[in-house]
Amino acid sequence: MRAIDLLNGRLKLRHLVLVVAIADQGSVLRAAEHLHLAQPAVTRSLREAEGILGVDLFTRGPRGVTPTMFGEVFVEHARAVLAELRRAGERITGLADGAVGTVTIGTLLAGSNVLLPRAIAALKQDRPGITVIVQEATFDAQVPRLLDGEIDLILGRLNPIDDLRGLRQITLYGEPVRLVARRGHPARSLPDPCLADLLAYPWVLPLEQTALRTELEQVFRAEGLEPPGNLVECTSVLTVRTLVRDTDMIAALPELVARTDADIAPLPVPLEPVRRQVGVTLPAHRAPTPSARLMLDHLRREAAAITRREPGR
Repeated sequence: MRAIDLLNGRLKLRHLVLVVAIADQGSVLRAAEHLHLAQPAVTRSLREAEGILGVDLFTRGPRGVTPTMFGEVFVEHARAVLAELRRAGERITGLADGAVGTVTIGTLLAGSNVLLPRAIAALKQDRPGITVIVQEATFDAQVPRLLDGEIDLILGRLNPIDDLRGLRQITLYGEPVRLVARRGHPARSLPDPCLADLLAYPWVLPLEQTALRTELEQVFRAEGLEPPGNLVECTSVLTVRTLVRDTDMIAALPELVARTDADIAPLPVPLEPVRRQVGVTLPAHRAPTPSARLMLDHLRREAAAITRREPGR
């Protein structure tokens, strides 16, 4: 027997539904009632299916119909196809509703230790089926991946995007930057420390291509000083905090980052010109996925809660 081509468009989805219904109900009449169709229409569609397949799918008897050998095989495959289609519909509905899915976040230093964990916890409580992926890198490294769709949003300090096309930004809150050191740091014994005094110690600074590094260097030069020469360049908040806590290194950290480690504290040397606007950077011409949109909603809520607890922001 020549192989049957069931992908030529003659076999319809309604044929699968109808054959499975007849097998389940045991008669054409009951299948017609179950499908809310007229019996002649069901009989006609069954004949169409059998004509396409070239075999009888059911044997007729006084008490109804019984699947033939061909009918049993076809019904088995028809059930599998319909089940897969139902699962596809459920997955698409879940994605559309944000019940399942994935959101990938590129994170910078600011917002990564307080805002983001709180927003992720709230999202997972609301939608456990959403997978959250967090990837840390510099803003410049994140932007191409954001534009290519590899990540959904960048969270952190809002870098200037005037010369970058295809991006938009949402501000969540403002956060000052503090110079921090370990609590037993020798600079704390100085009567009135200034920025020049701190150059006697090693520093941890952001990478050169970051906006914060540029602003910090401008602060030094505004006071007639050269930026620190004895330094480590780092964007990992965990590494920065460990270096500051375990050595005499000084770092510039967002206030919320500085305050979450009991072993480090701000130094009494202000950085008034340096203030971080924390927010998200998004593609300008691509709508967020349902999962990303839910993540944004929770980021906004948690940022508002931070602002309420810290009115000075």
